[in-house]
Amino acid sequence: MSDTAETGVMVRSPDLPPWYRLVQLEVCGSTNDEAKALAQAGAPEGTLVRARRQEAGRGRRGRGWSSPEGNLYTSLVLRPGVPPVVAAQVSFVAALAVGQTVSDLVPGLARLKWPNDVLVDGAKIAGILLESEPAADGRVDWLVVGVGINVLHHPDAPGYPSCSLLSRGAVSPDPADVLARYAGHFQSWYNRWRAQGFAPVRAAWLNAAHGLGGPLTVRLAGESFAGRFVDLDDDGGLIVETTEGRRRVTAGDVFFG
Repeated sequence: MSDTAETGVMVRSPDLPPWYRLVQLEVCGSTNDEAKALAQAGAPEGTLVRARRQEAGRGRRGRGWSSPEGNLYTSLVLRPGVPPVVAAQVSFVAALAVGQTVSDLVPGLARLKWPNDVLVDGAKIAGILLESEPAADGRVDWLVVGVGINVLHHPDAPGYPSCSLLSRGAVSPDPADVLARYAGHFQSWYNRWRAQGFAPVRAAWLNAAHGLGGPLTVRLAGESFAGRFVDLDDDGGLIVETTEGRRRVTAGDVFFG
């Protein structure tokens, strides 16, 4: 993908499907914040913000996201016109797209960790962050899908193994090529989700799920509990078998093994 001459201006990119409008930035605080501002100003679905570097990148629950130049940082504006519980399913759409992108480029099999991480050999290679704003009718007015993929670099945090495409065997990975692959996979899965609902997305996600059938610990705001990951429900909730029966988890931190 060639860079735009008008950095920060919404343009078509010849290496992305025509549905996308690319906003290319050299540096920003957070691509999600940039995309949210554009969405609030009326940007159409398919507006895609990419930055070479973020100065205030973040993941779930406001956690920092290391953002040196050489990785992929992008946020996509969507307007699916669905209730928030349905819009949350787009996290699984994005995970499938990222997983396929990673599998295109490295020999290791990408696995999908609930709710929004992509792993290779048990190490985190990508994360996903959804943010939205409600409309007056109770549906989402807009949805922003933030994706960060470790292309050339990965953080070294004790207790939280991570990796990059380069460290897992990708040959001279280019963030622009990674973006083009991700954009194609995402549009394909997003169109399928819009046409067929969550069922095919759920089936594909479970087929690539990390830890399915194995033990885990779930940490919620006020408690932690252990069990076994047995399923994903029709809304994307995690189903955990515990000694007291099955529990459905819609938010929380999950630790496998």
